[in-house]
Amino acid sequence: MTEVDFEQISAYQRYKLMASLIVPRPIALVTTLGANGVANAAPFSMFNMVGEDPPIVMLSINRLTDGRLKDTAANILNQGEFVVHMTDEAMAAKMHACGEALPSHVSELTHVGLTSAASHTVKPPRIVEAPVAFECVLHETLETPSRYVFIGRVKWLSARDGLIDTQAWRVNLRDYHPVGRFGASFYTTTRDRFSVEEVAGVAAPTSTPIDEI
Repeated sequence: MTEVDFEQISAYQRYKLMASLIVPRPIALVTTLGANGVANAAPFSMFNMVGEDPPIVMLSINRLTDGRLKDTAANILNQGEFVVHMTDEAMAAKMHACGEALPSHVSELTHVGLTSAASHTVKPPRIVEAPVAFECVLHETLETPSRYVFIGRVKWLSARDGLIDTQAWRVNLRDYHPVGRFGASFYTTTRDRFSVEEVAGVAAPTSTPIDEI
């Protein structure tokens, strides 16, 4: 085994190891509003669901090398609202392009060609092309020397037509193809799906677990 004492390596070395090993990670494409009223959009892969009661998600945003806050973090602290979008294969390139450093008066949505629409419960807009949008208000904040960790409480969900059955409360996973962050600048798809039964050589049932979710 390769053994690493995290107390004896640098923060950058810890980041490289953790970010390349804890994969794949879901990607949050987050929209916020700047103080100038311009919509900002940026992708973050240190993101996940935390719980359902209350419905909360976690978003971790690092500081810039000079210690300044990224626009998304500054906007969340200022406004207390943000929208988290899941990214699928069709919009992956535009999601990646939203990570470019742009002046605060330039909206990434306009720059990369994504369409905005009014949200239902918060001021930041949602992205029309995204398969899923979670409208969030700031629930709690944790600050570390290198990051802000935002806990967002979900107020509203918008999903692409046909993706959610609100009678059975199931998601049509066969038509849902989000991408994840794999490490460095690599992404991964979610098309290669399997059940434990199939891997074990047991005949697949006519109704698979993915149909029951």
